[in-house]
Order: sequence, then C-alpha cells, then structure tokens
Amino acid sequence: MLAAFVSTPAPKDPLSVLEVGERPEPVVPDGWTTIQVRAVSLNHHDLFSLQGIGLPEERMPMILGTDAAGIDEDGNEVVVHGVIASPGWMGDETLDPKRSLLSEVHQGSMAERVAVPKRNLLPKPADLSFAEAACLPTAWLTAYRMLFVRSGLRPGQTVLVQGASGGVATALIVLGRAAGYRIWVTGRSEEKRAAALALGAEQAFESGARLPERVDGVMETVGAATWSHSIKSLKPGGVLVTSGATTGFNPGAELNRVFFTQLSVIGSTMGTKDELEALIQMCAVTGIRPQIDVELPLTEAREGFARMSEGRTNGKIVFTL
Repeated sequence: MLAAFVSTPAPKDPLSVLEVGERPEPVVPDGWTTIQVRAVSLNHHDLFSLQGIGLPEERMPMILGTDAAGIDEDGNEVVVHGVIASPGWMGDETLDPKRSLLSEVHQGSMAERVAVPKRNLLPKPADLSFAEAACLPTAWLTAYRMLFVRSGLRPGQTVLVQGASGGVATALIVLGRAAGYRIWVTGRSEEKRAAALALGAEQAFESGARLPERVDGVMETVGAATWSHSIKSLKPGGVLVTSGATTGFNPGAELNRVFFTQLSVIGSTMGTKDELEALIQMCAVTGIRPQIDVELPLTEAREGFARMSEGRTNGKIVFTL
C-alpha cells in the first residue's frame, strides 16, 4: 500500500529521509480494526519523527501520521483518535505513562490503510469533510484541551496565542473566538497577522512586540523563541499553557517573574477521546471548521513537509488519499 514513511533518521536534514512508496499492509492485533484512510493532516510531530526525536531508529521503518479520517470495515465514516493507551488503562489516556501516538510504537496513519484500536474510533458527522475531520485529532484536540480543560480561563478574558499561523494556533483562534474569549496573536509577517485577524483574532502584533496591556493567559507552542515574551505578557496571577516547543525545549525559565507575579505554567498534551468527541460536537453546534492551508495528494507529501519546515503555513496541511 502507498505510505509516507521514514527508514533512518536525519537530525539536520529531515526532508532528505522522507520516503513515499509501498509498505506492507497493517498488522491487526486483537481488539483493533483497519481504516481506509481518506485524509490525514501533517503535524510538527511528523517532522520530529524524521529527525529521530521520539522515534529511535530501531523502530523504523515507520509510517508517519498521528491522525486520520476515513472509512471503517463496516463502511462508516469515522475519525481516528490517535492516542494509544496501554492495555487495561482506565481514565485519562494522556496520563498513561505507557501511552503513545500513532507513528511512535504502532505504524502511523499516512497510508492507504491504518490499524487502530476499535475503541479509538468516533463517528464523523456527514457535514464535516474528511480533510476537516483529519485536522481534529491532533492539532485541534490539543488546542481544545489547552483552552477549555487545562487553562482555567473563562470567556471574556484575554488570551495571547503565540505564532499565529500554525495548526494549533489557528485552532486556538477559531475555538477561542467561538467560545467568547478575547484572542490576541503574534505573527512574524504582515500576511500571517492579517490571516489571524480574518480568522477572528481581535488584535495581531509582531513577534515580541510590547502589548497594550498584559493578558490573562498565553497559549504556547513555539518554545524558546517566544517564551520570554510570553512570561512578560502575563498579568499577575496569569496562566501560561504550553503544549509544544517547535523552536527549542530549553528557554530561560525566568523563575523570578514566575514566583514574584505568581504565574501558573501548565503543560498540556493532546487530549482524550471524550474531549475529541466534545470537540466534534462543538464543530457541529457552532459551525466552526478547521482552517486548511492546502490539500495535497499523499504522493506530493514532500511539498507539504517542505511548507511546514519552512514556516509557509496558514492553517493545516492535509494529505488526501
């Protein structure tokens, strides 16, 4: 079957090891099933996998992709929850020490077919396209959990989203606006800032710019490049929620600001199946949809990876099959 995969890591030149070609059909363990993939969205996790971050060479070749929408064995349209809990785990699967995402231990979803646990399937609403549905299980679910589960923030409060054009950032803008938050964003270019305003952000600023006033919360996926600005932008008692660090994992902590102004720094990772179900329902009730930058056939995966690697994004990159 056709798939996008990696056979050997390349920390300094990840696109050089991206392969698109034939891979064996998925192995289906007890309690699992096979999905005919119609769409899969690209995430920074996939770029990290090409570099060998979180994916040791002994697990390769590995098909990439952490999420998908497609058709199950009974012909139903489904959305795949990409967090794989360990056997017997009960409760919040993101807290399972042995959890994994598709493409970490088990082969990923960037293929014509993918094997997933039956419990990881949710019905896809008919009015949600396969491409839109494929954006929900990773980037949009991450944003939903950050904003509505982990932050403790309330509608009406001001939230700064760092890095306006990424998949999680655009999801935060759309979800936050729909829920009544006052959303501010930062972006590196006028084009990215204008696109964020068109999505519903109230104000957009240059990266690192001094804000008109401090904010109640900051949503962080950028890491080292924006961390100091995020800490300095918070009101006393404010909250920073971080779910990623695409520019580096080890910024200066600025602990003096954290304890003197009593800030909360909260980590957030992906989300639960129940939260994904709630997100799908929110899309159905409000009519909001993921911002898709470009749809490409899987055979053109290299173009999509290049766009993400170079920061040429305004929303999600989706591969279709």
